[in-house]
Amino acid sequence: MVEIEARLDELSSLGLRRRTRLVSGPQGAHVLLDGRPVLLLCSNNYLGLADHPRLREAAADAAMRWGVGAGASRLVSGTMTIHRRLEQRLADFKHRERALLFGSGYLANTGIVAALARPGDVVFSDALNHASIVDGCRLSRAEVFVYDHCDVEHLRWGIERAEGRGTLIVTDSVFSMDGDIAPLAEIAELAARSGLRTVVDEAHGTGTVGPGGRGAVAAAGLEDEIDVIVGTLGKALGSYGAFAACDEPMARYLTNTARTFIFSTALPPPVVAAALAALDLLASEPRRVQRLATNADTLRDALAAEGLQAGDSTTQIVPIVIGDAAQAVAVSEAALERGVFAQAIRPPTVPEHTSRLRLAVMATHRERELREAARTIAAAARAVGVDASPDPRAAPFVTAPAVPEGHAATVIPAPTRATVFDVDAAPARRAA
Repeated sequence: MVEIEARLDELSSLGLRRRTRLVSGPQGAHVLLDGRPVLLLCSNNYLGLADHPRLREAAADAAMRWGVGAGASRLVSGTMTIHRRLEQRLADFKHRERALLFGSGYLANTGIVAALARPGDVVFSDALNHASIVDGCRLSRAEVFVYDHCDVEHLRWGIERAEGRGTLIVTDSVFSMDGDIAPLAEIAELAARSGLRTVVDEAHGTGTVGPGGRGAVAAAGLEDEIDVIVGTLGKALGSYGAFAACDEPMARYLTNTARTFIFSTALPPPVVAAALAALDLLASEPRRVQRLATNADTLRDALAAEGLQAGDSTTQIVPIVIGDAAQAVAVSEAALERGVFAQAIRPPTVPEHTSRLRLAVMATHRERELREAARTIAAAARAVGVDASPDPRAAPFVTAPAVPEGHAATVIPAPTRATVFDVDAAPARRAA
């Protein structure tokens, strides 16, 4: 039996205990946090749509027309006209035949991976994939080969080692804690040559990268080559829920086999209507996507001028890896005291020794406030004893690399390069 208080004390001693913070009012570039006005730099509201008047109006109108709840799962009586309308719009947006709505990104990934892999199969999963993918692998009861982050050669080696039992390659497109993009073209080519299906999670790519914000898959010209593209409605699109974009047979298959689709209540009509309004805005105001990219570049440049490096980030997710969990929290708290909310991210969300501030840029941030935020974070780091030199030739203040030498930064316990292994053989090393 877990001793609750003892476990909480242990988490505190490791610098890993968490608590919720209260945001008053709508999500925006500036919020009231625990009663204090702050610049928000850790929200996934990338395009600033969560509080947009058109989304608010659409949600309110839908509540009056269709009610606030769907009342049942999709396969019972929960499929409403507005669900079908959004699924068609998402299919068009992603240039696929069909789209299938899920209750959340977590439910989409767990349900899809578990539906496409079975005991005896081998799933190939990037080492820094999201926890929802990890849990989908577990639920499938397939064997899992965790390949080194974005390492196509290691992936190729693992496929050869599986000796024909491979069934699926699954990866994030934009990695949620590092802000880099998977080598999707190489993965798709390898999958086609090896006869494997592919699932790409575009949770942080939908609305943020690619032509018209259609994602990293579209940017790579691979929309017809990826079997299932997963996206969320609750990040750049400002609403809630998720979807899978695929061909018609795959949509029928997932409708009948994805347990998280079958046994979950359908999305509430107001959030569906808000997502439809967000797609309208994205189509009519594509400059929001470009503005987001410009803001991300501005923040990276401003951080570099302060001696703070953002690793391999090329997107709106800008990590500053500090290393020690307690020290990352101290920097976050010191920045908050100065008016910038940049949450510390610690294990198990990221591998041990890679605790960080995970900065998330919005299209609605202003250039001057991003530059000031970089100066504020650097000052916060120095205030707690972390060296951040403004000399651009100086080493960054990071106390540990994103994947330290000799450290297995794996979502599920890492295999050696000599084996394919069963995911149930040991507990996960990264849970979120």
